[in-house]
Amino acid sequence: MEEKSLQESENEIVDEFSMFDEWLDKYEYLIELGKTLKEYPEDKKTDDRLIKGCQSRVWLDYKVEDGKIWFNADSDAIITKGIISLLIRIYSGRTAAEILSSDFSVVDRIGLKENLSPTRANGLVSMIQKIKQVAAENI
Repeated sequence: MEEKSLQESENEIVDEFSMFDEWLDKYEYLIELGKTLKEYPEDKKTDDRLIKGCQSRVWLDYKVEDGKIWFNADSDAIITKGIISLLIRIYSGRTAAEILSSDFSVVDRIGLKENLSPTRANGLVSMIQKIKQVAAENI
């Protein structure tokens, strides 16, 4: 299977979200996406992996293999778990340079930010900052 470019992955997400007219349906879809996250080990649910600035708890772990960053995450809240799974789907398996070149506009293109509560929107920003930080440390 040929690897998708970052742009292709973002466009795929935008297309998927455009199938839904109502935000309630988009939330349902986000919840379903959260269920696709692979198992996150309990022993990795540590304070150093917690993303600061999220109202709910979100743990983000990563490994670097062959110049690519692979993310894994979990959250104790279903919507938040969906949001982090969306970000992982787009940015996991990318090089640090690819991640840093992204403007993360996909969240605006699907209307995510303006349809989240202020605390969840802050959490989303914190998740994006953490992914960028990991990329910057591994460039």
